[in-house]
Amino acid sequence: MGEAGFWDNSESAQQTVGTLKSLKSIVDPTKSLISAVEDLGTLMEMAEEEPELIGEIREEIDRLEELLESLELKALLNGPNDAAGALVTINARDGGTDANDWADMMLRMYSAWAVAHDFKIELLDRHDNEEAGINHATIAVRGPMAYGYLKGEEGIHRLVRISPFNSEGKRQTSFAAVDVSPEIDDSFDIDIQEKDVREDRYRAGGAGGQHVNKTDSAIRLTHIPTNTVVQCQNERSQHQNRATAWKMLRAKMARVEEMKREAEQATRYASKASTGFGSQIRNYFLHPDQRVKDARTGHHVGNFNSVLDGSELQGFFDAFLRWRAKEMSDAS
Repeated sequence: MGEAGFWDNSESAQQTVGTLKSLKSIVDPTKSLISAVEDLGTLMEMAEEEPELIGEIREEIDRLEELLESLELKALLNGPNDAAGALVTINARDGGTDANDWADMMLRMYSAWAVAHDFKIELLDRHDNEEAGINHATIAVRGPMAYGYLKGEEGIHRLVRISPFNSEGKRQTSFAAVDVSPEIDDSFDIDIQEKDVREDRYRAGGAGGQHVNKTDSAIRLTHIPTNTVVQCQNERSQHQNRATAWKMLRAKMARVEEMKREAEQATRYASKASTGFGSQIRNYFLHPDQRVKDARTGHHVGNFNSVLDGSELQGFFDAFLRWRAKEMSDAS
């Protein structure tokens, strides 16, 4: 990174910086743990002559146990693409306007979590609903192990609440679908034949920018053999939207290949409906009481807002990593 010309290729440089951050997120805590364990040994020797140090030793052991548990969780991020950035797409599903609002709430939830963990976010595509919320949106989340943490979010998320869009104040159930793919670089071998991809151009919609609604700058790509669809309208030119859309398509296809490998490894997908779009993976309740519970892991939080503001979302990621490791272990 200190070499002259390192930043001449901005995209390549950013990938290198991202790789460094991912490595340091493992190496630095490991070095810290090793050093602290050595210091603990010295402290225990001192306690033989100074018994009042026993309390300090217990506190240090508790701290080291938490650090060790954190490293053990990171060790579970061992998939081939776990260190990559994540492309997160949120689609409103059943539930009318409430579903559109729910999808927008989820977009803010993931964005808040990313900001709190010092990850970078880029909005790639957003289609607002005319009444409220969004029809769909895609963001790129870039940071150490972003995809490894976020890939467990793929599936249906169910919200139960008193609808703010219902004049009678009735309870409403709405659904949003989350799709997560790894953001891969050009060195990743993904074979996509251009003849298998249909490109559609359309006018960008939404707020902001003189280019919006004036030119056919937005791009939609459809991979015909798999019916995989991606679209991008957030860039200012058709050329930029096309380049970003192709990156998104390659990411989607990389996720398809990853799912094939996982299916071959074990029975993780024997109950595929639990992780696909067939049923909800997590339930969010605002009525009759506040709680959020994961249908796969059983992890739950009694404060709805603390999950939606991203502050307690990490617990669901960690629980999924443990659950997945157990599933793979049982299968083998």
